[in-house]
Amino acid sequence: MKNADRQTRSHLMTLFESHGFHPRTDLGQNFLIDLNLLEFIAREARLDRNDVVLEIGAGTGGLTTRLAMQAAAVVSVEVDANMYALAKDVVTPFENVTLLNCDALKNKNRFSPLVIEEVERQLAAGPDRSLKLVSNLPYNIATPVVSNLVATNLPWSRMIVTIQLELGQRMTARPGSSDYGAISAWLQSQCSVKILKRMRPTVFWPRPGVQSAIVRMVPAADRTRHIDDRAFFQDFVRRLFHHRRKLLRSVLVGMYRKQLTKPEIDAALESMDLGDRNRAEQLEPAELVALSNRIIEVVNAS
Repeated sequence: MKNADRQTRSHLMTLFESHGFHPRTDLGQNFLIDLNLLEFIAREARLDRNDVVLEIGAGTGGLTTRLAMQAAAVVSVEVDANMYALAKDVVTPFENVTLLNCDALKNKNRFSPLVIEEVERQLAAGPDRSLKLVSNLPYNIATPVVSNLVATNLPWSRMIVTIQLELGQRMTARPGSSDYGAISAWLQSQCSVKILKRMRPTVFWPRPGVQSAIVRMVPAADRTRHIDDRAFFQDFVRRLFHHRRKLLRSVLVGMYRKQLTKPEIDAALESMDLGDRNRAEQLEPAELVALSNRIIEVVNAS
Protein backbone atom coordinates (compact mmCIF):
# COMPACT_ATOMS: atom_id res chain seq x y z
CA MET A 1 0.00 0.00 0.00
CA LYS A 2 1.35 3.38 -1.04
CA ASN A 3 0.50 5.02 2.27
CA ALA A 4 1.52 2.19 4.62
CA ASP A 5 4.84 3.75 5.60
CA ARG A 6 3.18 7.00 6.63
CA GLN A 7 2.04 5.61 9.95
CA THR A 8 5.27 4.07 11.27
CA ARG A 9 7.04 5.68 14.22
CA SER A 10 10.19 6.54 12.28
CA HIS A 11 8.26 8.08 9.40
CA LEU A 12 6.07 10.16 11.71
CA MET A 13 9.05 11.41 13.70
CA THR A 14 10.82 12.46 10.51
CA LEU A 15 7.63 14.03 9.16
CA PHE A 16 7.03 16.12 12.26
CA GLU A 17 10.67 17.15 12.52
CA SER A 18 10.74 18.28 8.90
CA HIS A 19 7.69 20.48 9.48
CA GLY A 20 8.95 21.89 12.76
CA PHE A 21 6.11 20.92 15.07
CA HIS A 22 5.26 18.18 17.55
CA PRO A 23 2.18 16.11 18.39
CA ARG A 24 -0.21 17.96 20.70
CA THR A 25 -1.11 15.94 23.76
CA ASP A 26 -3.83 18.47 24.62
CA LEU A 27 -5.65 17.37 21.47
CA GLY A 28 -5.07 13.67 22.13
CA GLN A 29 -2.64 13.27 19.23
CA ASN A 30 -1.42 9.72 19.76
CA PHE A 31 -0.88 8.07 16.41
CA LEU A 32 -1.47 4.36 15.89
CA ILE A 33 1.81 3.02 14.49
CA ASP A 34 1.02 -0.69 14.39
CA LEU A 35 0.12 -1.25 10.74
CA ASN A 36 -1.57 -4.55 11.54
CA LEU A 37 -3.97 -2.74 13.87
CA LEU A 38 -4.73 -0.12 11.23
CA GLU A 39 -5.60 -2.93 8.84
CA PHE A 40 -7.67 -4.62 11.56
CA ILE A 41 -9.74 -1.46 12.09
CA ALA A 42 -10.35 -1.03 8.37
CA ARG A 43 -11.29 -4.70 8.03
CA GLU A 44 -13.67 -4.65 11.01
CA ALA A 45 -15.46 -1.66 9.49
CA ARG A 46 -16.70 -4.04 6.76
CA LEU A 47 -16.97 -1.27 4.22
CA ASP A 48 -18.59 -1.37 0.82
CA ARG A 49 -19.54 1.13 -1.86
CA ASN A 50 -22.76 2.11 -0.08
CA ASP A 51 -20.94 3.27 3.04
CA VAL A 52 -20.28 6.83 4.09
CA VAL A 53 -17.53 6.86 6.71
CA LEU A 54 -17.21 9.52 9.38
CA GLU A 55 -13.69 9.74 10.75
CA ILE A 56 -13.02 12.04 13.70
CA GLY A 57 -9.33 12.87 13.99
CA ALA A 58 -7.72 12.46 10.57
CA GLY A 59 -4.21 12.86 11.97
CA THR A 60 -1.74 12.34 9.14
CA GLY A 61 -4.26 10.42 7.04
CA GLY A 62 -2.95 6.91 7.68
CA LEU A 63 -6.39 5.44 8.36
CA THR A 64 -8.23 7.84 6.07
CA THR A 65 -6.71 6.46 2.89
CA ARG A 66 -7.45 2.88 3.88
CA LEU A 67 -11.10 3.79 4.39
CA ALA A 68 -11.28 5.73 1.12
CA MET A 69 -10.18 2.68 -0.86
CA GLN A 70 -13.26 0.76 0.24
CA ALA A 71 -16.06 3.24 1.00
CA ALA A 72 -18.34 5.36 -1.16
CA ALA A 73 -17.26 8.47 0.70
CA VAL A 74 -15.19 9.50 3.70
CA VAL A 75 -15.91 12.60 5.75
CA SER A 76 -12.80 13.14 7.84
CA VAL A 77 -12.56 15.84 10.49
CA GLU A 78 -9.33 17.34 11.85
CA VAL A 79 -9.33 20.28 14.25
CA ASP A 80 -5.59 20.96 14.24
CA ALA A 81 -4.37 23.09 11.33
CA ASN A 82 -0.97 21.37 11.19
CA MET A 83 -2.51 17.90 11.03
CA TYR A 84 -5.07 19.11 8.50
CA ALA A 85 -2.28 20.24 6.18
CA LEU A 86 -0.50 16.89 6.44
CA ALA A 87 -3.67 14.89 5.91
CA LYS A 88 -4.78 17.07 3.01
CA ASP A 89 -1.56 16.28 1.16
CA VAL A 90 -2.12 12.54 1.66
CA VAL A 91 -5.82 12.39 0.70
CA THR A 92 -5.63 14.68 -2.35
CA PRO A 93 -5.62 11.73 -4.82
CA PHE A 94 -8.89 10.43 -3.34
CA GLU A 95 -11.89 12.19 -4.83
CA ASN A 96 -14.25 10.50 -2.37
CA VAL A 97 -12.65 12.13 0.72
CA THR A 98 -13.95 15.36 2.21
CA LEU A 99 -11.51 16.72 4.78
CA LEU A 100 -12.91 19.30 7.21
CA ASN A 101 -10.70 21.55 9.33
CA CYS A 102 -13.01 22.14 12.28
CA ASP A 103 -14.02 20.87 15.69
CA ALA A 104 -16.27 17.81 15.31
CA LEU A 105 -18.44 19.01 18.19
CA LYS A 106 -20.40 22.23 18.57
CA ASN A 107 -20.63 21.43 22.27
CA LYS A 108 -20.59 18.31 24.42
CA ASN A 109 -24.16 17.45 23.41
CA ARG A 110 -24.11 18.20 19.70
CA PHE A 111 -22.04 17.68 16.57
CA SER A 112 -20.81 20.62 14.54
CA PRO A 113 -23.42 21.62 11.95
CA LEU A 114 -20.67 21.56 9.29
CA VAL A 115 -20.01 17.90 10.03
CA ILE A 116 -23.68 16.92 10.03
CA GLU A 117 -24.36 18.83 6.81
CA GLU A 118 -21.51 17.12 4.96
CA VAL A 119 -22.46 13.67 6.26
CA GLU A 120 -26.07 14.20 5.20
CA ARG A 121 -24.93 15.44 1.78
CA GLN A 122 -22.89 12.30 1.21
CA LEU A 123 -25.70 10.05 2.46
CA ALA A 124 -28.12 11.72 0.03
CA ALA A 125 -25.84 10.95 -2.92
CA GLY A 126 -27.01 7.32 -3.10
CA PRO A 127 -30.32 5.58 -2.28
CA ASP A 128 -28.81 2.79 -0.20
CA ARG A 129 -26.11 4.66 1.66
CA SER A 130 -25.54 4.19 5.39
CA LEU A 131 -23.13 5.74 7.85
CA LYS A 132 -20.24 4.20 9.74
CA LEU A 133 -18.03 5.87 12.34
CA VAL A 134 -14.49 4.55 11.99
CA SER A 135 -11.95 6.50 14.02
CA ASN A 136 -8.92 6.55 16.23
CA LEU A 137 -10.81 8.92 18.52
CA PRO A 138 -9.03 11.55 20.60
CA TYR A 139 -9.61 10.43 24.18
CA ASN A 140 -10.98 13.78 25.34
CA ILE A 141 -13.96 13.71 22.93
CA ALA A 142 -14.62 9.99 22.61
CA THR A 143 -17.62 9.91 24.96
CA PRO A 144 -19.56 12.82 23.39
CA VAL A 145 -18.78 11.68 19.83
CA VAL A 146 -20.15 8.18 20.39
CA SER A 147 -23.07 9.28 22.59
CA ASN A 148 -24.12 12.05 20.23
CA LEU A 149 -24.04 9.83 17.16
CA VAL A 150 -26.35 7.35 18.88
CA ALA A 151 -28.63 10.26 19.79
CA THR A 152 -28.99 11.43 16.17
CA ASN A 153 -31.41 10.07 13.60
CA LEU A 154 -28.58 9.46 11.14
CA PRO A 155 -28.71 5.97 9.58
CA TRP A 156 -25.55 4.66 11.18
CA SER A 157 -24.92 0.93 10.93
CA ARG A 158 -21.57 0.38 12.63
CA MET A 159 -18.92 2.02 14.78
CA ILE A 160 -15.33 0.84 15.02
CA VAL A 161 -13.45 3.18 17.34
CA THR A 162 -10.18 3.26 19.19
CA ILE A 163 -10.77 4.67 22.65
CA GLN A 164 -9.33 4.54 26.14
CA LEU A 165 -9.74 1.03 27.60
CA GLU A 166 -11.35 2.44 30.73
CA LEU A 167 -14.10 4.01 28.61
CA GLY A 168 -14.58 0.76 26.71
CA GLN A 169 -15.02 -1.04 30.00
CA ARG A 170 -17.64 1.50 31.08
CA MET A 171 -19.47 1.12 27.78
CA THR A 172 -19.70 -2.66 28.19
CA ALA A 173 -20.17 -2.78 31.99
CA ARG A 174 -23.06 -4.69 33.51
CA PRO A 175 -25.34 -3.65 36.41
CA GLY A 176 -23.76 -3.97 39.84
CA SER A 177 -20.21 -3.40 38.61
CA SER A 178 -18.19 -0.31 39.54
CA ASP A 179 -17.92 0.68 35.85
CA TYR A 180 -21.68 0.61 35.19
CA GLY A 181 -23.09 4.07 34.62
CA ALA A 182 -25.02 6.40 32.34
CA ILE A 183 -22.90 5.66 29.26
CA SER A 184 -23.38 1.91 29.82
CA ALA A 185 -27.16 2.22 30.00
CA TRP A 186 -27.42 4.73 27.15
CA LEU A 187 -25.43 2.64 24.69
CA GLN A 188 -26.60 -0.82 25.72
CA SER A 189 -30.24 0.28 25.52
CA GLN A 190 -29.75 0.84 21.78
CA CYS A 191 -26.60 -0.99 20.67
CA SER A 192 -24.60 -4.15 20.88
CA VAL A 193 -21.20 -3.11 22.27
CA LYS A 194 -18.07 -5.24 22.29
CA ILE A 195 -14.37 -4.71 23.00
CA LEU A 196 -12.57 -6.32 20.05
CA LYS A 197 -8.97 -5.73 21.10
CA ARG A 198 -7.01 -4.27 23.98
CA MET A 199 -3.96 -2.23 23.01
CA ARG A 200 -0.83 -1.37 24.95
CA PRO A 201 0.62 2.16 24.90
CA THR A 202 3.54 0.88 22.78
CA VAL A 203 1.36 0.67 19.64
CA PHE A 204 1.03 4.46 19.66
CA TRP A 205 3.42 7.36 19.15
CA PRO A 206 3.71 9.31 21.34
CA ARG A 207 2.80 6.68 23.91
CA PRO A 208 -0.30 7.54 25.96
CA GLY A 209 -0.26 6.97 29.69
CA VAL A 210 -3.21 4.58 29.51
CA GLN A 211 -4.24 1.40 27.73
CA SER A 212 -6.58 1.59 24.76
CA ALA A 213 -9.15 -0.61 23.08
CA ILE A 214 -10.84 -1.10 19.72
CA VAL A 215 -14.59 -1.18 20.32
CA ARG A 216 -17.38 -2.22 17.98
CA MET A 217 -20.94 -0.95 18.20
CA VAL A 218 -23.89 -1.95 16.03
CA PRO A 219 -27.44 -0.66 16.45
CA ALA A 220 -30.08 -2.89 18.03
CA ALA A 221 -33.42 -1.72 16.67
CA ASP A 222 -35.29 -4.28 18.78
CA ARG A 223 -34.10 -2.42 21.88
CA THR A 224 -34.38 1.15 20.61
CA ARG A 225 -38.04 0.78 19.69
CA HIS A 226 -38.90 0.33 23.37
CA ILE A 227 -37.71 3.87 24.21
CA ASP A 228 -40.67 6.26 24.09
CA ASP A 229 -38.58 9.46 24.12
CA ARG A 230 -34.84 9.12 23.52
CA ALA A 231 -33.99 12.71 24.44
CA PHE A 232 -35.83 12.29 27.75
CA PHE A 233 -34.16 8.92 28.36
CA GLN A 234 -30.68 10.32 27.71
CA ASP A 235 -31.26 13.12 30.20
CA PHE A 236 -32.90 10.67 32.60
CA VAL A 237 -29.93 8.30 32.85
CA ARG A 238 -27.40 11.14 33.02
CA ARG A 239 -29.17 12.70 35.99
CA LEU A 240 -29.99 9.38 37.63
CA PHE A 241 -26.37 8.21 37.64
CA HIS A 242 -25.13 11.43 39.19
CA HIS A 243 -26.37 9.72 42.36
CA ARG A 244 -25.80 6.11 41.35
CA ARG A 245 -25.48 4.76 44.88
CA LYS A 246 -28.37 6.65 46.42
CA LEU A 247 -31.73 4.96 46.78
CA LEU A 248 -33.75 5.24 43.59
CA ARG A 249 -36.80 6.78 45.25
CA SER A 250 -34.89 9.65 46.82
CA VAL A 251 -33.07 10.43 43.57
CA LEU A 252 -36.30 10.49 41.57
CA VAL A 253 -38.03 12.66 44.17
CA GLY A 254 -35.18 15.17 43.85
CA MET A 255 -35.08 15.02 40.03
CA TYR A 256 -38.81 15.64 39.59
CA ARG A 257 -39.68 17.62 42.69
CA LYS A 258 -41.25 20.39 40.57
CA GLN A 259 -43.32 18.01 38.46
CA LEU A 260 -44.25 15.00 40.59
CA THR A 261 -45.31 14.39 44.17
CA LYS A 262 -43.76 11.71 46.35
CA PRO A 263 -46.92 9.56 46.14
CA GLU A 264 -46.72 9.75 42.32
CA ILE A 265 -43.09 8.60 42.42
CA ASP A 266 -44.04 5.78 44.81
CA ALA A 267 -46.87 4.68 42.55
CA ALA A 268 -44.58 4.64 39.49
CA LEU A 269 -42.01 2.50 41.28
CA GLU A 270 -44.66 0.18 42.68
CA SER A 271 -46.18 -0.33 39.22
CA MET A 272 -42.81 -1.69 38.09
CA ASP A 273 -42.18 -3.80 41.18
CA LEU A 274 -39.21 -1.63 42.12
CA GLY A 275 -38.90 -1.50 45.88
CA ASP A 276 -37.64 1.47 47.83
CA ARG A 277 -34.24 -0.21 48.32
CA ASN A 278 -33.27 -0.22 44.64
CA ARG A 279 -30.43 1.90 43.23
CA ALA A 280 -29.78 2.99 39.64
CA GLU A 281 -26.58 0.96 39.44
CA GLN A 282 -28.57 -2.25 40.03
CA LEU A 283 -31.00 -1.86 37.12
CA GLU A 284 -30.58 -3.42 33.68
CA PRO A 285 -30.68 -1.02 30.70
CA ALA A 286 -34.11 -2.39 29.74
CA GLU A 287 -35.40 -1.69 33.26
CA LEU A 288 -34.09 1.87 33.08
CA VAL A 289 -35.85 2.31 29.74
CA ALA A 290 -39.12 1.07 31.22
CA LEU A 291 -38.74 3.33 34.25
CA SER A 292 -38.00 6.32 32.02
CA ASN A 293 -41.10 5.57 29.96
CA ARG A 294 -43.20 5.34 33.11
CA ILE A 295 -41.84 8.59 34.55
CA ILE A 296 -42.43 10.60 31.36
CA GLU A 297 -45.94 9.15 31.17
CA VAL A 298 -46.69 10.37 34.69
CA VAL A 299 -45.02 13.76 34.06
CA ASN A 300 -47.11 14.32 30.91
CA ALA A 301 -50.29 13.31 32.73
CA SER A 302 -49.74 15.62 35.69
